[in-house]
Amino acid sequence: MLFAFAALLFFGTIFYFFVYDNFEWKVTQYRTNPGLRIVRDDWKGNPVNPEGRFLNENLQPLPGFQKLWKWQTETNPQKAEKKADTFRLRVINNNDFLHSHEDGIMWLGHASFFIRINGINIITDPVFESPSPLMKRYSALPVDVTELKNLDYILVSHDHRDHCDEKSLKILASQNPNATYLTGLGLDKVLFAFTKSTKIQTAGWYQAYQTDTSKIEIIYLPAQHWARRYFNDTNKSLWGAYLIRANGKSVYFGADSGYSTHYQDFGKYFKEVDVALLGVGAYKPEWFMASSHAGPTEALKAAQDMNARRFVPMHYGTFDLSDEPLGDAYRVLENLKKDPQYHDLIVLADIGEVITI
Repeated sequence: MLFAFAALLFFGTIFYFFVYDNFEWKVTQYRTNPGLRIVRDDWKGNPVNPEGRFLNENLQPLPGFQKLWKWQTETNPQKAEKKADTFRLRVINNNDFLHSHEDGIMWLGHASFFIRINGINIITDPVFESPSPLMKRYSALPVDVTELKNLDYILVSHDHRDHCDEKSLKILASQNPNATYLTGLGLDKVLFAFTKSTKIQTAGWYQAYQTDTSKIEIIYLPAQHWARRYFNDTNKSLWGAYLIRANGKSVYFGADSGYSTHYQDFGKYFKEVDVALLGVGAYKPEWFMASSHAGPTEALKAAQDMNARRFVPMHYGTFDLSDEPLGDAYRVLENLKKDPQYHDLIVLADIGEVITI
C-alpha cells in the first residue's frame, strides 16, 4: 500500500512538472467571484490562461521538469546536518484557551492556527495528523481535536494536502455544522466533498468575503504559489492569503508563498498589520523552492514590506518537506532576532503558546 502511494505521488509530481513545462503563460481572461466586493480599485481579477488555469500575479513560471530532475539528482550540501538534527518544536498543551473569551492566536503546527478575534473563532488550514503515509508529523497537537468546536470560520488557503486535509476537515465539519468555509476560486467542490457544507464561499484575490462587517472582515489576498491535488487539476483552483480585521486589530495569514511584490502592495493598500503569520520552511534548495516558499530572511523582508508590528514564523518544524534540516529556519531566525532592530518584530512561538493580538 505504501509503495503504491509513493508511486502515485512520484508519477503525479512528474506529471505536474510536465504540465508546467507545457503551460501557456498568457492571460486570456480575469476571474473574480461576481458576488463579492473587490477592495482594490484597479484590480481586474485573477489572471487565467487559455486552459482556464490560474496564474501568478507577475506571470512568474515555476520550475519545470529539468529543474525538478536536477534537484532530485544533486547532493544536498546539508545532508549530514539534516540527518543529525534533533530539533523539535516545543509543544504546550493548552485546551484552556479554546474555552476562554480572550482574543489571541495559538499555533497548532505547520500552517494551522486557532485565532480568536473580537470573539470570532477561526481556524486556518487545519491539518491535525500526517496528511499522507510519507509525511511524518514531528510536532504534536497542543489541543484535543474533539475540543475544536464553536468555530465561526474555517480558512483553507489552497488545495495542497499539507494545508487541505480531508480527514481533518471531516472532523471539523462533524463538530462545527454551522461553520463557514472561506477559500479560493475553484476549491468549493473539494471542500463540499469533504464537509458536505452548504456554507462555502470562494473568492478571488482582493475580494472580501460576506461576513457581518460590524464584527469581522476577511479578505482573500495574493500569494506566489500554485495548486494541484490530483493528476490533471494543476492551477484549476486558486491559492492565496488572508487579511483578518476586527475591532481595530488585524492578522495576516500568509499560507504558502514565495517572496514577491504582493507584500509591497500590501503595505501600499493596507498600510500595516498587527500580526503577520508567514511561512519560513520548505525553502531549500532556494534556487528551486524560492518561487513557491519563502525562507526566513525573505519572510522577514515580507514582514517589513507589510509594516507588520509582529512576525510569527510558521510552516517549519512539523513536516519535513525539503532539503533543509528540521530546525534550520528556527536557528536562522534565532540569530536574526539577536539584532535589536528585529528583536521585537520576530516572535518565535511555541506550539500551543497564545500570542496576543
